[in-house]
Amino acid sequence: MISKILPPLCLLSAALHAAPLFIGTGSKDKGIYLADFDSATGKLTEPMLAAEYQNPGFLALHPTLPILYAVGQPASPFPNGTSSVAAFAIGSDHSLKLLGEASTGGKGACHLAVDAKGGTVAIANYGDGHISTVRLNEKGIPGETVTVIANKGSGPNKGRQEGPHAHGVYFDRANTHLFVPDLGLDQIFVYPFDAAGSKLGEALPSLVTAPGAGPRHMAFSPDEKFAYVIDEMGATVTSASYDSASGKFTLLGTTPTLPADFTGANKTAEIEVHPNGKFLYASNRGHDTIAVYQRNPETGALTFLQHAPCGGKTPRHFKIDPSGKWLLCAHQDSNDISVLSLDPKTGLLGKPENTVPSPSPICLLFAR
Repeated sequence: MISKILPPLCLLSAALHAAPLFIGTGSKDKGIYLADFDSATGKLTEPMLAAEYQNPGFLALHPTLPILYAVGQPASPFPNGTSSVAAFAIGSDHSLKLLGEASTGGKGACHLAVDAKGGTVAIANYGDGHISTVRLNEKGIPGETVTVIANKGSGPNKGRQEGPHAHGVYFDRANTHLFVPDLGLDQIFVYPFDAAGSKLGEALPSLVTAPGAGPRHMAFSPDEKFAYVIDEMGATVTSASYDSASGKFTLLGTTPTLPADFTGANKTAEIEVHPNGKFLYASNRGHDTIAVYQRNPETGALTFLQHAPCGGKTPRHFKIDPSGKWLLCAHQDSNDISVLSLDPKTGLLGKPENTVPSPSPICLLFAR
């Protein structure tokens, strides 16, 4: 349920290095939370509720307007049972005020991205696998669903891959392509994108992972010449080179995220390239670590460096802070967020510090 605006959150505004952090949470919790992170000390304040919204899993920012978007469940169910995408105005104190919501065109929305021109929000609907685009008006409020793509097929894991399960959406820097990892079909789909009309074109050749790998999320190198996909079920990182002119991927190989002697249950979750382009990070849910790799900027190859304990249970999401010196890790099942120091020269992570309680955190997003 979406409620009226909540009282503003008092942040550490006087702190020189303060960075507000929005937190998306799970279905059992009240909505979007807000905390304050100090990059000089690595201290994170305990999150406080910023806006009520049911199941606000993933969050995104408008490129120019002070607006935050979240996918979740509508205040009043849509007739077709689809999920919702909601827009919130961000106040000067980073409080949130609901502006409006619209259907995502699919069920079980789990990820979203806003294009570079701020006219489109793309959405991955895990439940029915639909990939959609929703038009944003000049005020950034979501309205018409423009494109809905319903892929077909299945994968070898009948328990998880009985049909398509779109799990992420990513625009390229040129704003001409949309990439969609699909856990159910073992593919990363590539669609031409028309920003003027918020439309997706016919699919280009996909990046195909190993059967049963279950691609979940992806990250690009800073020069966008290489892409890395975290495979949820395969516990691997799939690497590929990327040609931005054609939208074509060339598979390079896979790298494990787990130690060779680990035999427990595990599902990977998030992946991120360090802003300096030298290192890559991937989270293990089960082993409960962050796998760290050195990245060759010329070849895209990964070299394993470290399995760093994440400080909690089930690291569903993490985010490197704007300074590049800290990694904040959100633990869905232990209901907390840990701060790990990060050495930008070596890429190595320190021990978990300053762990603060946070209800079922599943997305971390720094405000601008």
